[in-house]
Amino acid sequence: MRVAIIGNFDGVHGGHRALVQRARARAGSGPGDTVVAVTFDPHPAAVLRPDQAPARLMSVERRKQLLREAGADDVVVLHFTPELAARTPEEFARMLCEDPAIAADAVIVGDNFRFGARAAGDTAMLAELGQRLGFEVEAIALVAEDIPGDAEGAWSSTRIRDAVAAGDLDAATAMLGRPHRLEGVVVRGDQRGRELGYPTANVDVEADAAVPPDGVYAGWLVVAGEALDAAVSIGTNPQFQGRERRVEAYVIGRDDLDLYGLEVAVDLVRRLRGQEVFDSVEALVDQMARDVSAARAALAG
Repeated sequence: MRVAIIGNFDGVHGGHRALVQRARARAGSGPGDTVVAVTFDPHPAAVLRPDQAPARLMSVERRKQLLREAGADDVVVLHFTPELAARTPEEFARMLCEDPAIAADAVIVGDNFRFGARAAGDTAMLAELGQRLGFEVEAIALVAEDIPGDAEGAWSSTRIRDAVAAGDLDAATAMLGRPHRLEGVVVRGDQRGRELGYPTANVDVEADAAVPPDGVYAGWLVVAGEALDAAVSIGTNPQFQGRERRVEAYVIGRDDLDLYGLEVAVDLVRRLRGQEVFDSVEALVDQMARDVSAARAALAG
């Protein structure tokens, strides 16, 4: 059986993985039994309401990787356009069974799924269309486990973005099942960290990425699959009248790394403090030493 799941899947969080697992169970594991994850790029809101486009939790490539790791055999990325948005619910449903890349025998979605022009279709309509077009439909309840200190409700990409924006990395990690990750190429900065004794990798993060509030964080700098303990600074560096918002990671205890031009990731574990301006450079350096100790302790825990 060929089972399709549909969604934006930004973050590939616990709720998304539950959908993949249900599809895997429904499809089976015999020859030809396939789970196809159907996702969209760019996010529909970026096309329909550009001024309200949400921050991105991850790149499309990482989304595809994590969906496969969760159990999907194929990932189909539909380029979201005004033409796709204008399809009627029936036209969209026909695509699910007639597009050879999808060719679904069954479709599994979350019970809040909407589709078609103006989001006119719901799960009941999809079930009716599926019966007529020859594919089965199953809608499953959203994961809604409580997270201490966070608002109750179904896990969602929106809720994770809100947690990241608030600096609540514990809540984000609980829903994601992993630390929130920022990705980019290491570029040259002011090299001021090296002068202060804490050389940092200046990671050029995409402008639409979900970046938490300015401050200092404990995390890992991931280089070629290796996670290195790091203290991470996010902000404009107001101590030196900086204007450009940057993500900079100091690998604890290392001053021998040459990372320029490499694709890296920053996994954020915990927010240690907000961005501050100190009375002197010496006071800043003293605080950086305390930040490194706090980061080391947070990562050890």
